[in-house]
Amino acid sequence: MAVKQLSIFIENKHGRLSEAIKRISESDVNIRALSIGDSSDYGIVRMIVSDLDKARKLLGEDILSKVTSVVAVKMDDKGGALYRILRVLEEAEINLKYTYAFTSNKQFGAYVVLRVDDVEATEKLLNEKGFMLASDEEISS
Repeated sequence: MAVKQLSIFIENKHGRLSEAIKRISESDVNIRALSIGDSSDYGIVRMIVSDLDKARKLLGEDILSKVTSVVAVKMDDKGGALYRILRVLEEAEINLKYTYAFTSNKQFGAYVVLRVDDVEATEKLLNEKGFMLASDEEISS
């Protein structure tokens, strides 16, 4: 049930982010979640999109992209929801490489995206602890 995340690597120069997003935006691909990390020379744009293959084609060969499996967990849009998830991971000694969250207008008001070393083990643990995971289809709809 892992969610596929698109990461693009772009120079940290004026207009580069806008150009990448423009390419995706000129189609019917919807960016459902987005996170940007940068350094002085480059940026990593992580996103969950409605059509991964189409987004990669639209970006072209001049924008380096990579697909990564991540865990998306549904959570209430209330104080303490994220902490409960993080506490379970901490107790199981699962290391987070990075995380970001986004809201939705669906039954569950929010999702948290987790990048971990072992996606399957993390999903199994969270399921056992009663957390609901999201799929690509659910997030993209």
